[in-house]
Amino acid sequence: MVRYTKEHKQETRQRIIATAGRRLKQDGIDGSGVATLMKDAGLTHGTFYAYFSSKDHLVATAVADQMRAQHETIVAQAAPGRAGLEQIIRWYFSPEQRDSIEDGCPNAALLDEIARSTDPTKQAYTDGVLTLIDGFAARLAPHDPPSARLKSLSLLGMLAGTLQLSRALTNRQLADQLLEQGIRNALALLDAEQHN
Repeated sequence: MVRYTKEHKQETRQRIIATAGRRLKQDGIDGSGVATLMKDAGLTHGTFYAYFSSKDHLVATAVADQMRAQHETIVAQAAPGRAGLEQIIRWYFSPEQRDSIEDGCPNAALLDEIARSTDPTKQAYTDGVLTLIDGFAARLAPHDPPSARLKSLSLLGMLAGTLQLSRALTNRQLADQLLEQGIRNALALLDAEQHN
């Protein structure tokens, strides 16, 4: 029997989580079986339980990882203040973001299924959302971020809902126009906050 180092086992586990995150966003939680998730990671279905106790355990872990990655690669990298929020909004409402579901936002791809998921998955999502909106709030109200938390959560809802709707439309021109309108709406929300 082959013995692997702790590092190898951790790298393999992370590969499963990352590939599962992409597949879950592409095919949904219900549309992604364990065998497919493991095949995507280049592993057999039989090795799954060496890494996770259940599919729900993997889903919760993958959701947490996707939310963390979105924060680290998008929100944490954005400029401070309103300029940073505008960067985030323009990235979020780009046609590339809309068209690349597996590489895109976990909010827009999985929100409806997360609402029907297990408590650990909902908690992983909630924890990730709170980190995201804290990043928004720190840019929206740098001197008092807690005061902007609810407005930031509303902004995230606007972003995710608009992107979901744009993805669902068959008329590409209308879908593109919706993204442009989404940018205007989100920026208007930010400007309204500046004047309050």
